[in-house]
Amino acid sequence: MDIEFQSVEEIRLLQERLLSQQIAYVSQHSPYYKSMFAALDIDVKTIKSIADLQKLPFTDKKDLQLYNEDFLCVPKVDIVDYITTSGTLGDPVTFGCTENDLQRLAYNEHKSFACAGIQKGDILQLMTTMDKRFMAGLAYWLGIRDLGASIIRVGNGIPELQWDTIMRIKPNAIMCVPSFILRLIEYAEANNIDYRHSSIKKIIGIGEGLRDQDFNLNLLGQKIHEKWPEVQLFATYSSTEMSATFSECEYGCGGHVHPELIIVEIIGEDNLPVPDGQVGEVVITTLGVEGMPLLRFRTGDIAAKVLQPCQCGRNSYRLTPLVGRKNNMIKLKGTTIYPPAINDVLDNTDYVVNYVVRVVTSAAGTDDVIVQVGCRTSLEEDAIIKDLKDRFRSKLRVAPHVQILPIEDIQKVNFPAKSRKPIKFIDGRTH
Repeated sequence: MDIEFQSVEEIRLLQERLLSQQIAYVSQHSPYYKSMFAALDIDVKTIKSIADLQKLPFTDKKDLQLYNEDFLCVPKVDIVDYITTSGTLGDPVTFGCTENDLQRLAYNEHKSFACAGIQKGDILQLMTTMDKRFMAGLAYWLGIRDLGASIIRVGNGIPELQWDTIMRIKPNAIMCVPSFILRLIEYAEANNIDYRHSSIKKIIGIGEGLRDQDFNLNLLGQKIHEKWPEVQLFATYSSTEMSATFSECEYGCGGHVHPELIIVEIIGEDNLPVPDGQVGEVVITTLGVEGMPLLRFRTGDIAAKVLQPCQCGRNSYRLTPLVGRKNNMIKLKGTTIYPPAINDVLDNTDYVVNYVVRVVTSAAGTDDVIVQVGCRTSLEEDAIIKDLKDRFRSKLRVAPHVQILPIEDIQKVNFPAKSRKPIKFIDGRTH
């Protein structure tokens, strides 16, 4: 029987047994954690319960960047797939996956898709990339394959190709960044495509929320539903570091945890767990990861646990939709990035003299990033914008809007009166 449908006590006992196994594994195989345990004189045998995790320090993205290879627990010859994720210092963090890790990813996504009602015989159109060192697209493909459903690997963007595929193969489910659905609808309306009577019955969203803290559709979800009421919307939450996914079921009351794959703590500003039901930072400990397991990793995302049993019969806890991002975390087109990663691209472009990065809330309720740049080059403005966007996509996989402004105008923003530090980031989002 699936552990998610067993009792809360049985779930807790399983998680603590798997936690003991993971702690023992990293204490033997992880150079980073072995060094940390020794430096802090931590007896790993005392880490037996979820509450005991508080005896360990947190791991964050800066640690992953500074000591990246020290997190690897297997010889490189055992790595079958390399992927990267963005980091706080600009350079991507590299993750190595073993064959067992890929099988675990397949299992994770199998369960997540099943949670959203996908089954053998369904056809899912994947509107996200499988290349560019991206874990998510590969994980979705592995999960659908493991589930026995069918998948169409179209990739992101290109509404014309997406609709051609839908009309040609007739999938009943779509997986993509939710804001892209509005572009699909706009294209369909402009080209007389009867999208409301198409084969699509379900949309599984990645990278952007569809609901608020009361589990009602948020602004983006409402816009999609108003235009396309015939489809059922599902939201998911995941990250490369987690190697796990929180997926909504048909009741849409939070993302279900797969307790055999991950432990979640919700941490307050005092770095202690908050009472159940209160919001805090999502901190995760992976279970069963072989290549690069993580203990108490700070995601920077803010959410709460939902402990009440779900109508679907699962007794594992759920996570609420994300409340926001700690500090200046940005979710751009489904990809989590930080301002230093954007700065890194601009600082390493020789013709860029100065710049300011602005983040605002779009009409759809998602993050929108505008990079305003002052340049000294003979290139035409269109060529500059194209070059910068290519650089962003190469480094971050996504590109913000780019505006070219006079160097003097940027200078005034960077160094306003009474400011002791240059200003390069302006957060204008409404929360």
